[in-house]
Amino acid sequence: MVVVLFIAGIVLLVLGADLLVRGAASLAAGLGVSSLIIGLTVVAIGTSSPEIAVSLQSAFNGQGAITLGNIIGSNIANVMLILGVAAMFGSLPVDRQIFRRDLPIMIGASALTFLLALDRTLSWVDGMIMLLALIGYGWT
Repeated sequence: MVVVLFIAGIVLLVLGADLLVRGAASLAAGLGVSSLIIGLTVVAIGTSSPEIAVSLQSAFNGQGAITLGNIIGSNIANVMLILGVAAMFGSLPVDRQIFRRDLPIMIGASALTFLLALDRTLSWVDGMIMLLALIGYGWT
């Protein structure tokens, strides 16, 4: 029974994520949002929804280490595993805007997280700082 539920969960996860991403991307495109912003925000948030759910549940249960490990592990997997596997099957064109704006922001977000965690805790104030930074990134 556990195996059946596991397989059903994987299938539902894939179908749900696909519906969420397609719907959000088409909504954003209909509102005139550029495809780069859709890819960097709407699709990224949609495909990260399982990690968001696990992280929120862990945080509410007082298991912050699981939340932090989930976020860091997901970022490493997305950047190195997914990007690496995709590059193995063909070259990936990279827009200049990625190098000029988005790459420094990604590095800055990692540095900000490191700096905020130097006191060995991430408080709600730290979370608000990161959320405001995300909103500022999406606004520009």
